[in-house]
Amino acid sequence: MAAGRCEACGVDDAARADETTTATPAADSTDTAGRTAAGTPIVSARDLVKVYGEGDTAVRALDGVSVDFARGAFTAIMGPSGSGKSTLMHCVAGLDRPTSGSVVVDGEETSRMSERGLTRLRRTRLGFVFQAFNLIPTLTALENITLPLDIARRPVDAEHLDAVVRAVGLADRLDHKPAELSGGQQQRVACARALVARPAVVLADEPTGNLDSVSSREVLAFLRRSVEDLGQSVVMVTHDPTAASFAHRVLFLADGRVVDELHDPTAESILATLGAIGPDVTREDRSAAALDTRPDPADAEHAPHQERHAHAHHPRHAAPES
Repeated sequence: MAAGRCEACGVDDAARADETTTATPAADSTDTAGRTAAGTPIVSARDLVKVYGEGDTAVRALDGVSVDFARGAFTAIMGPSGSGKSTLMHCVAGLDRPTSGSVVVDGEETSRMSERGLTRLRRTRLGFVFQAFNLIPTLTALENITLPLDIARRPVDAEHLDAVVRAVGLADRLDHKPAELSGGQQQRVACARALVARPAVVLADEPTGNLDSVSSREVLAFLRRSVEDLGQSVVMVTHDPTAASFAHRVLFLADGRVVDELHDPTAESILATLGAIGPDVTREDRSAAALDTRPDPADAEHAPHQERHAHAHHPRHAAPES
């Protein structure tokens, strides 16, 4: 993270004031991937290119990515190391600027915003869940959850806060400080913090990377419930096929391009797709898939579709090169 940015919220300390920005409708596309019957996607990227360095040392991290992320859905992004998945998320979040192309988040074109405008966007329209919990150790769980609203000087919606707290199952831990919580509980606090401000989309970067299998299952099940019960939109970067199997859709990147996607995936279908992309599926990917992070049978009502319809996924062909 850049200096001066709140690690907990993804908000720059130096730019608190709102800035008026022009809302730009998402570009029309004949490709309906990521769209829902309700209308436009929550996030759209068009012809996204990101180049680091110059000349012979230039690295093309994103190479003409065009993709939609569905409103009210859980999407996972996967790919080999260096595929561009984290770069794509950073460009969506306004944490990095694309070299060319456009990003539209909930009707606002972020690629044209000033730094102050991006700060306003992150503060009001985006929720973040990081691999590191990024909780403030001197604050209670409740104070950590409401921190984004306090920074933005926005009132707390008590009814929504109560719904989020119930969803993460931390009603009896709100007075506890991070050191008094387990890793899984701390990450659930971080998830609640991301949801309390009613963001347009929650961006989760390896949210289970520091958790054991039981805690991972709790966090992933909650992210799924936040979509199905609270109507949230979630985009998650992960290297773990089993974690990705909690999503409605998995997007695969390789060499900075979208090369495939799965709907209603299983861990097995994800591994097969990663293997088809190339030999860069690591032993870590395969061992992660063996972890028992699948939903508990007791949570059957919230289980991902792949647990109920194991053969319902619909692989897509590789996206055409730009």
